[in-house]
Amino acid sequence: MRVAYADPPYPGQAAKHYVDHPDYAGEVDHAALIGRLLREFPDGWALSTASTTLREVIALCPPVVRVGAWVKPFASFKPNVNPAYAWEPVIFYGGRQPRPRTEATVRDWCAAPITLQRGLTGAKPEAVCFWVFAFLGLQAGDELVDLFPGTGAVTRAWQRWQQQLFRKSVA
Repeated sequence: MRVAYADPPYPGQAAKHYVDHPDYAGEVDHAALIGRLLREFPDGWALSTASTTLREVIALCPPVVRVGAWVKPFASFKPNVNPAYAWEPVIFYGGRQPRPRTEATVRDWCAAPITLQRGLTGAKPEAVCFWVFAFLGLQAGDELVDLFPGTGAVTRAWQRWQQQLFRKSVA
């Protein structure tokens, strides 16, 4: 299976958080991104977005997508912002189905604190990456394409996930 994970700058945030980052050239065209995901990754994909922009992004998706929630037990609380932004939606398409009853059931949410001082706002913690991989049903030998590598956290998590799967298969 060949799948993608897209964690682009969320709508309206590129100029605020990523103007000096070499991987980003301004606002992401989410309609074009979702079109690319559907064309190039028919096996499945995951797309992170913000709770404030979920309505506009999901309107661009096919009706078969599913929304999961990354819940942040520790999040950055900002002055005069109430309620806090303590969760992020992840939109899922496809993945490995059906799954045997012998596999653990994956929740449609993940609780993991935010990362700090990773060099890029929004870098995903390994626990969130592992949840995305499990949600899509990824197995040893599958290919994951990280469309917005940023800090490289997703790629490193994918390598660790694959190592764990390999160790289980030879044990």
